Amino acid sequence: MDLDSKLSEVGRNLRSSLIRELLKFASVPGSISFGGGVPDPDTFPRRELAQIAQEVTEKEYKYTLQYNSTEGDDELATQIIKLLDRMYGIKDVKRDNIIFTTGSQQALDLVARILLDKDSICFVEFPVYLGAASAFRMTMTQFESIPLEDDGIDVDYFEKKLEELDNAGKRKNFRLLYTVPNFHNPAGVTMSLEKRKRLIEICDKYDIIILEDDPYGMLRFEGESLPSLYSLAGPERVILLNTFSKILTPGMRIGVIIGRADIVRKVNMAKQGADLCSPGLNQRIVARYLERYDVFEHLKPAIELYRGKKNTMIKALEENFSDIKGAHWVNPEGGLFIWLTLPDGFDTMEMFELAKAKQIYYIPGEAFTIDDGKSSSMRLSFCLPSEEKIIEGIKKLKEITVEYGKTKGLI
Repeated sequence: MDLDSKLSEVGRNLRSSLIRELLKFASVPGSISFGGGVPDPDTFPRRELAQIAQEVTEKEYKYTLQYNSTEGDDELATQIIKLLDRMYGIKDVKRDNIIFTTGSQQALDLVARILLDKDSICFVEFPVYLGAASAFRMTMTQFESIPLEDDGIDVDYFEKKLEELDNAGKRKNFRLLYTVPNFHNPAGVTMSLEKRKRLIEICDKYDIIILEDDPYGMLRFEGESLPSLYSLAGPERVILLNTFSKILTPGMRIGVIIGRADIVRKVNMAKQGADLCSPGLNQRIVARYLERYDVFEHLKPAIELYRGKKNTMIKALEENFSDIKGAHWVNPEGGLFIWLTLPDGFDTMEMFELAKAKQIYYIPGEAFTIDDGKSSSMRLSFCLPSEEKIIEGIKKLKEITVEYGKTKGLI
């Protein structure tokens, strides 16, 4: 059978996740990986979850072991409404504003299904979170990349691009802007309050939906918390995505969409065709956990752990890369990532082969581009290696950078 002749247009354009492919190498004994954006397993409340799991399986089995409703567990929704108030000061969220998904990745996929098609223009930040780009590509949408600055999206560039496209008669194609305003993946930057307000004004003017993805917002190490775009603009302009993957455990695969009731209903219909429902057992376990424990208190040791690792990586970068003219990074106020940019001419994908030989792993910046363009940047995750390994790994990364730079005549 000639498979290519049978594939749909989407099927022909599918490609494997570059991150997934590169991380296959990271399990090699003796390697140091800055690649995976996964939380430290020692931060998971495994004993509490295990106890609750047994209890809800035995005592609530008529719900937890049965098919669930597509929108998800009402008990968890009650806890989410309380959590939204504590996290963001968001009030007046009703049950029909909430739907649970199988991780944030499904949330991205479902929102794309109901809002994007071939004629749509989707605005994304550059660099862009790879998982979002992968989900949006499934709709064959058109992309416009908006550069990130050290304090978030370049709103001047965004406004000029919108004016240009509007003058070309494309306003009717504007659909959504995808943004990670807190501790961006992969860039690590946080959008300033001034930019948040201006971004909302611009999107109001051009009637663009803002898709706000905030998986890391509770992992703040320093600085003042900023209001979410949803809390500033409300559901008329913003759809908010969140997840328990970074604050509790990714293995539960629970994501949540908060938005207008009519948007949530459309997502519900799309989800019915995707998987009928997400596991009720997982949702009820998390609901009971949130009832009995303070997730903010649970996160305090994790935040201290990540803060220490982040500070160690920043110090190591300062000690090793400050003498490379043109090297740049931002000290993140939270999250799991640092975005290291090398001078023009470096190709971190090509350099990855040299790093791999020395058992140092990172994610090349090319993975976070829409067009797979060459990049002089890389994403470094500090959440898994020990502080000793971080120091050793950054020192070796400097050696790799110098070796590559010399072979290319860049240093």
